Amino acid sequence: MPPILLAVDKIYPKGLMWFRRDLRVDDNAALYHALRSCRQVVCVFVFDRAILDPLPRVDRRVEFIRESLVELDAALHALGGGLIVRHAVAEQEIASLARSLDVQAVFANRDDEPGSLDRDAQVLGALANAGVAFHTYKDHTIFERDELLTKTGQPYSVFTPYKRAWLAKAEDHFYLKPYPVGGYADALVAPPHRHAVPTLAELGFEKSNLATLEIPTGISGGDALFDDFLQRIDRYEDARNFPAVRGPSYLGVHLRFGTVSIRRLAGTALRRSAHGNAGAATWLSELVWRDFYAQILAHHPQIAEGDEPASFKPEYDKIQWHHGKHADGLFEAWCEGRTGFPLVDAAMAQINQTGYMHNRLRMVVASFLCKDLGLDWRRGERYFAVHLNDFELASNNGGWQWASSSGCDAQPYFRIFNPVTQSERFDPEGKFIRRYLPQLAKLSGGALHAPWTATPMELLAAGVTLGETYPRPVVDHAEARERTLQRYAVVRQDARKNA
Repeated sequence: MPPILLAVDKIYPKGLMWFRRDLRVDDNAALYHALRSCRQVVCVFVFDRAILDPLPRVDRRVEFIRESLVELDAALHALGGGLIVRHAVAEQEIASLARSLDVQAVFANRDDEPGSLDRDAQVLGALANAGVAFHTYKDHTIFERDELLTKTGQPYSVFTPYKRAWLAKAEDHFYLKPYPVGGYADALVAPPHRHAVPTLAELGFEKSNLATLEIPTGISGGDALFDDFLQRIDRYEDARNFPAVRGPSYLGVHLRFGTVSIRRLAGTALRRSAHGNAGAATWLSELVWRDFYAQILAHHPQIAEGDEPASFKPEYDKIQWHHGKHADGLFEAWCEGRTGFPLVDAAMAQINQTGYMHNRLRMVVASFLCKDLGLDWRRGERYFAVHLNDFELASNNGGWQWASSSGCDAQPYFRIFNPVTQSERFDPEGKFIRRYLPQLAKLSGGALHAPWTATPMELLAAGVTLGETYPRPVVDHAEARERTLQRYAVVRQDARKNA
């Protein structure tokens, strides 16, 4: 629902605001409703052990959250409140905290990932047993769940008509208006005992290279990145595909953890697009893709549930992916950037070293895994889930199913990216490759994009020894393409049977 701005009576003496993927004060839907509905509001964040315990002990995302919470706590404190931070199992802790604080209602913004929905169902039950209400609100997307449906009342499965419906509904700028939290902040109260946000060590984690990478965190970091991007947004349509160029917004991790408001970003993009800004229009389209994948997951949770999530197109689950020891070796080479294809290897070095990967490269390495190596898209999806700073289940799943042709509105199965052609087109001078593969820095021209084609003299002059200082290609792309077309034949046969 759009923001409710009419005056309402305070219906609860005290409420609890549960921050989750919304680590900001301004334009926060649940916080706004909590402040409007309660005479007093206490705020909490739970480092959920159910999520954190399985993670590696060095995780940039945990550090990003921790640093962002320090700023959020300070922002709430400046308004008369503060933040309780707990390290516990959220399903148990929220109900326990609600009882100890004697609140009548808990407020949170919705999270439609299957695991989060299960958690919230447990919290709802525990709170109900304690006589405490649980209210959730839309804050992570512009439109969610059933807000956009086809004329027959079905969820969209093709992006273009979904985008048309999204833009038509967004013309009513009411859906993009910010929630005026500041006007009701007098309801914030300080926690009974104010403590510092736990250190990483207290949470059982070690420092990552987040600070070395100079990844800005928190509300101020999101604001700074957005302000910087607005200086470049006019060139976005042209610059976004070139990984060596500062083209993207780099706001993915801030959207993931809600240190920026999606309404602010989409509203700005929509206004500039309406005035003919092609870069803003292209970026807005990508924000719409994010909503699209979120509603796909909400209506089809089976695509991301369990250890073996289903393909959106069931017939694609009949594909026989490459398995066994050799397949495991190919997967390790892909993960470690040892495929012998420089653009693929540089992209994997980027994600391994920084937790970020350029969007064009996400498509290239995903296509390479599925259609050159013949490996199940789920393996790549799981790898990204662990390593991406901006990992979002819906978008990650949607992107991998798009690349493998098994998802909604995906690329055709016969569209197979040529990693060399992609390299020559989108990193023509090899700046990105040289940044992440310095051992190839002295190669030039076609040899940099495909070292196996270099002459012995070129390799000698560049100090490159194939198979030693840089690997030989693990596959022949032309041969792999033919194998992929054969592998996908089961899909064509199924389609003919159902025709």
